Amino acid sequence: MVIGSARTPRLVISLKQRSFTFYYWVHSFNFAAHELFDKSPQRDEIHRFSSFCDINSSFQNSLCSGFVNYDNDQQGNESTISELAKQGHFQEALKSFHSLHDLGIKPTKFTFCTVLNSCSKLLDLCLGLQIHARIIQIGYEDNLFINSALVGLYSKCDMMVDARNVFYRMRNHDQVSWTSIITGFAQNGHGKEALVLFKEMLETSIRPDCFTFTSVISACTQSEAALEEAALLHVHVIKLGFEQNSSVISSLVDCYSKCGKIDRAISVFNSTLEKDTILVNTMIAGYSQNLLGEEALRLFTKMRKDGLCPTDYTFGSVLNACGSLTILQQGRQIHSLLTKTGSDRNVFVASSLIDMYSKCGTIDEARKIFDQTIQRNNVLWTSMITGYAQSGRGEDALELFENLVREGLKPDRICFTAVLTACNHGGFLDKGIEYLNKMKTYFGLVPELDQFACMVDLYGRNGHLRKARELMEEMPFEPNAVIWTSFLGSCRVHREVELGREAAKQLLKLEPNSPAPYVTLANIYADAGMWEEVKEVRKMMKEKGMRKSGGWSWVEIEQKFHVFSVNDTSHPQMQEIYAELYKLYFEMREAGYTHKRKYV
Repeated sequence: MVIGSARTPRLVISLKQRSFTFYYWVHSFNFAAHELFDKSPQRDEIHRFSSFCDINSSFQNSLCSGFVNYDNDQQGNESTISELAKQGHFQEALKSFHSLHDLGIKPTKFTFCTVLNSCSKLLDLCLGLQIHARIIQIGYEDNLFINSALVGLYSKCDMMVDARNVFYRMRNHDQVSWTSIITGFAQNGHGKEALVLFKEMLETSIRPDCFTFTSVISACTQSEAALEEAALLHVHVIKLGFEQNSSVISSLVDCYSKCGKIDRAISVFNSTLEKDTILVNTMIAGYSQNLLGEEALRLFTKMRKDGLCPTDYTFGSVLNACGSLTILQQGRQIHSLLTKTGSDRNVFVASSLIDMYSKCGTIDEARKIFDQTIQRNNVLWTSMITGYAQSGRGEDALELFENLVREGLKPDRICFTAVLTACNHGGFLDKGIEYLNKMKTYFGLVPELDQFACMVDLYGRNGHLRKARELMEEMPFEPNAVIWTSFLGSCRVHREVELGREAAKQLLKLEPNSPAPYVTLANIYADAGMWEEVKEVRKMMKEKGMRKSGGWSWVEIEQKFHVFSVNDTSHPQMQEIYAELYKLYFEMREAGYTHKRKYV
């Protein structure tokens, strides 16, 4: 927050007033102080709060009560505060700071920076506001370093309006203050604002450092033009000589990976001469995110051979790769390694283990991990609920969700996506509607695209295609390719030609180079006996040079993978395999099953 000025908008104070009111009530502050705070003719909120602090002696006494007393030695006391903060004892540092007031010692600017950073670490906005008021009383509000610390505090507490106000009130800026405000916007999901601020910074004489680049590159993934922004930032990275800085390069690799440009991520990674643990971890995660599990495992093996120590983050990415490839044996080997190092007790690693075992079809082993984990957070519960949902055990998933609520945890949107997925796979339409309503009314969460996608699929699977279409029109988002693909699949199952035609048309607008909508639409026409339309769709595919990709499958036998594709003849035991297939074919015919040749 800042003193009001013509340059910045009026501070948003209503939410803070509620926290103040509670704080004052707890500390039995007198009514006169309340009245002054509420009715002061001064229009600047900070000055009102400063005046409030001045006249209220009980405020001063309560802050100091119960704290450790020190001799009237300013240098010694402030050294103690600094040392406590350096060691991570932020609560104790703040208690020591309060004792200065009782001793009549005026804190230095350095001490204010220290305690503001402690408030940031503890996310203690209420105390941070009080310290800000004290800063203004003393006359330090123009200090560059204090203002940078204030920007950091408000950013950490997601008060970006106040952070911006403090920043623009500053007479001068340095590298730290620019990086603080850019990082604040990036970390709070305001990527566009972070990028705008970075461009403003480039127009000044202040040069970005590695921390600035790390923050602004991470903001790119939140931008609609993420890839273009990342490419421009990459140019600045090279221009300013940061192309070998590990943290900057790791951010670029992460950004390109999340944008789906894994080839660029690999190029940046390979061009880096010295690869540390952070960079290798980021590349492993990039491979895993882009479903290149074999490459992720290969790099993990090389990492260990090179003497780099895997972190919990590394293990999470590698387990994700094992789950994507459904390679249970390798997953168990990594689990064994985790047990030896003790990392399996980490709640996030445990969540990755649950995810891996679930995807590999061993849901009971996943549940065993869940039951053995002592400290369970939302991520762990959601992983287990998702595992049950994807394994077709919808009732178990819903029961576990109810247990989560009984434990006093508040489910987030990701958790509700898992719950709605469970309803989807179990065909629980009424339950799905109930949970979507609970999400809004009971838990105060606004449904987003993922939750609407689950409901569209749930309506579609249950044959309520008109209702699904209505929901697509009513939701506050434009349907994406995932939703249209789901809806098109439901149209095929329930033989809805007109709605299927519309879905295919919309999907082709979003993915004009994908053959999947053509293939599904042709199958819908074939089901309806509309052979001329089938012929027309196939003609369009031929004209556009599209063809359906052949399927692939693999099986693990005695720790060796055997990969197959359509019309494959490369396997050394191909004659025996085809002989077995013919045998199964005749057994299938004798059992009364026949081919549906109309889709061929």
